[in-house]
This record gives sequence, structure tokens and C-alpha cells, in this order.
Amino acid sequence: NIMNTLLIKRVANNVTLGYCISHLYINDKYICDTCEDVDRGLDYKMSLTTIENLKIHGKTAIPTGEYRLNLTTVSPHFNTTSWAQKYKGIVPRLIGVPGYDGVLIHPGNTAKDTDGCLLVGLNKIKGQVTQSQITWFNLMENYFMKFEQEWIVRIERTYKV
Repeated sequence: NIMNTLLIKRVANNVTLGYCISHLYINDKYICDTCEDVDRGLDYKMSLTTIENLKIHGKTAIPTGEYRLNLTTVSPHFNTTSWAQKYKGIVPRLIGVPGYDGVLIHPGNTAKDTDGCLLVGLNKIKGQVTQSQITWFNLMENYFMKFEQEWIVRIERTYKV
């Protein structure tokens, strides 16, 4: 079974302004950028207690590490939005994120638009992503829905926390 790799490489973290920006690669090819909540240094190998102690609900990026990607789950939160309806409400979901539930990859512009999810787009404006829905449709159409194989999501950081 061939694994597709989605790499989220965190490149900028601004605790004061409350955001984290990353570059998203699929099988080593740069595709777009992402915007998340602040990276507070969580790692998937930490104990659940440590993660829960460091996490500020709704204001913390998910732990770095490796996860599976689920492309069959209908999002009860987004299934009625116009962008998700094209895929019958299916939104890419990261599986097994310690201390988090329902981590999705979806459209949005700033960290205020997410509670731990990954927002996709282009980082043309400091602290946010633009052209988010177009970018999300591109990911769904040209990558996630095109390849039946399993996906692994790897999240890394390029800076010290």
C-alpha cells in the first residue's frame, strides 16, 4: 500500500499575535501554506497530562508528530457549508491527535477561524492565509480525492519554541 505524505513544516510562530504559519508539502512538493493557532511546543510523544497542561483550548496548534488522514468522515460542523457540500460534507480529518478531537483541514483565513484545525491558503498577508477555498478545492480535487492510498501527515517545526 503506497503512502502519500503530507508534510506541514511550521515556519513562523507568533505567540503575541496568536498564529502559526506553515508550508504544506505533498510527497515533497510545495503546495500551499497553512495557518493555525499558536504552537506551544506540544509533541505527540508527550503524555496526555502534559499536553492538557500546556494546551490553551481554542488557541493552541496541534502537537508535532505523525498522524493518519481520514478522507471518509462527514463533518457535522461543516457538512452544510457550500464548500463541503461538493464532497457530501467530507472534510479531511487527522486521526489520533493526543488531547484533540476532530482536527480538520479546512478553509479559513486567520487563527480566529480555527480551534486547532489546519487552515489552507497562501500566506500573502502577515499572520493569515488568503485564497483559502480555492486552495482547499485544489487539495481535495487534485490530491485527497484523487489518490485512494493511505495518507500520513507529518508535522514538524523549523524554529525553537
